[in-house]
Amino acid sequence: MTYCEFVRQKAEDDVHKIYHDTEYGFPINNDNELFGRLILEINQAGLSWTTILKKKEGFRKAYANFEIPKVASFTEEDRARLLSDAGIIRNKLKVNAAIVNAQRIVEIQKEFGSFQNWLDEHHPKTKDEWVKLFKKNFKFVGGEIVNEFLMSSGYLKGAHDDDCPIQQKVLAQKPKWTQV
Repeated sequence: MTYCEFVRQKAEDDVHKIYHDTEYGFPINNDNELFGRLILEINQAGLSWTTILKKKEGFRKAYANFEIPKVASFTEEDRARLLSDAGIIRNKLKVNAAIVNAQRIVEIQKEFGSFQNWLDEHHPKTKDEWVKLFKKNFKFVGGEIVNEFLMSSGYLKGAHDDDCPIQQKVLAQKPKWTQV
């Protein structure tokens, strides 16, 4: 069953239905929101997406509204705070990845002007090429994390079925994969 088929069975106020209909596959044009999506995808590893969606606002609060420079400057005290925060996933490797990845994105922003510019500069790539690039630049990123991050933010095709009504809304916003 595809994600589109799965959400058709859900109530309008279900976290999956809301995410599918308003965020999944739509282009993200804000570095902090791109970073936030990367944090969510990293934290989903080994867990259900339902868990992550239900904790999404907890992540936003814990990680300073996904403000990259703030997260990049998190201290050991911040790490301890995150590891005791029940509103997020309390995994040392994932918390560390968020902070290190924020620091790397700050470097990318200095070189390319923005995280989005960096992604655009490397687009288009195959999934395997993207995975290799992400593994070279970021922590705790494997094939599935990179694939979902790029699909969910409009860089790779596949977020929605061709006959999904939301697909037309995504296409109207011209995701990057349509611009190849």
